[in-house]
Amino acid sequence: MDRNDLVVDDLNNADVFKELNDEEYAEFLHTGRAKKVKDRTVLFHQGDPAQRCYWVRQGRLKLSRVNEEGKEVTLRYIFQGEIAAAVAVIKNSEYSVTALAMEDTEVVAWEKFDFIKLMERFPRIPVNILTIVLNRLDDIQNRYTELCTEQVEQRIARTLLRFIRTCGARRHDGIYIETPLSRQDLAEYIGTTVFTVSRTLSKWERKGWIKSDQKKIIVTDPHALVSFTE
Repeated sequence: MDRNDLVVDDLNNADVFKELNDEEYAEFLHTGRAKKVKDRTVLFHQGDPAQRCYWVRQGRLKLSRVNEEGKEVTLRYIFQGEIAAAVAVIKNSEYSVTALAMEDTEVVAWEKFDFIKLMERFPRIPVNILTIVLNRLDDIQNRYTELCTEQVEQRIARTLLRFIRTCGARRHDGIYIETPLSRQDLAEYIGTTVFTVSRTLSKWERKGWIKSDQKKIIVTDPHALVSFTE
């Protein structure tokens, strides 16, 4: 994909580029490079030098980390319009996570030198990145609190509600989670087993709260999930 395939509206919808004018968007378009990443392809590995950061134009990335015992933990998903690895580039460090494409994904990459220069030219960018980092920190703290205080079924319900807010599309039969989401994905993200996730989703299907198959979930009664979490 050529740089010229990018459009200003793509960047305008991203939190990291809020409040930039058209000329500033154009400069970002000139320095960024678009790339297509196939489903289940690693974009960068934990421990690699952080040479570039990535903005997801379309698709989804899974960010995971392997601990000292070799267990993989899913930290978060990066959806369309979100940026990944900006902090690692700013810190001039290694990638602290591995980024895996969870479907065919299009990203825009900025080399470290270019991104730092753009941040120096446009001070609004560091402010936007700080806001994004703080929001993600809040999300991690909330998930940790849920892990310590709530039952697994409550955590599954909260996770589905998070996905609704991030990538939900209202349809005639409910709210469709537009990104593919398997039982394994949910289990890794929540910190439970595939069996528990499958059993819970099947129970909620019988109650009429959701519809699902292997990688598709439609929440037919979001109010029921909200009430369940409370």
